[in-house]
Amino acid sequence: MITTHTMPLPLTRFISSAAACVALLSGCMAGPHPRPDTLAAELTAQADRWDKAIVRKDRAAIEANMADDFRQIDGSGNVETKASFVDDLVSAELQIDPYAVEELDVRVYGDVALLSGRTRMTGRYQGKAFSSHYRYIDIYVRRDGAWKIVSVQISRIPGSPPAPS
Repeated sequence: MITTHTMPLPLTRFISSAAACVALLSGCMAGPHPRPDTLAAELTAQADRWDKAIVRKDRAAIEANMADDFRQIDGSGNVETKASFVDDLVSAELQIDPYAVEELDVRVYGDVALLSGRTRMTGRYQGKAFSSHYRYIDIYVRRDGAWKIVSVQISRIPGSPPAPS
């Protein structure tokens, strides 16, 4: 098992990114504002599509869900840009197993949505197995009728293995 002390920083970033990815969005929301429960369902479906794009390393689908000014703060306090986040996710050295988001909560405040939850992620980095359990919050903004993720932050759940670094 890889630990924070033995994992390269790109893997920590990836895990953080994937967590962020775990509850992320990219659908259009033009026209009248849908009811809150409808919007939450649409954002949840968008996040699920993004998670699946991450697992299959679909760069175009991953990037389409993200704002150009995207920033991620990982569990160690490191900041990543959209480019570094995506590069880490699609790296040939990283393989993420399919994962599920638990305790997903979607809150919408006008043109801002907060998606939070927790994820148990497993996979391999440079051929070595890793496991991580964390909580995250993803912030989406509706711009020109489309929801895009602008910020992600993750925190390791106490008692769980640290994210790879």
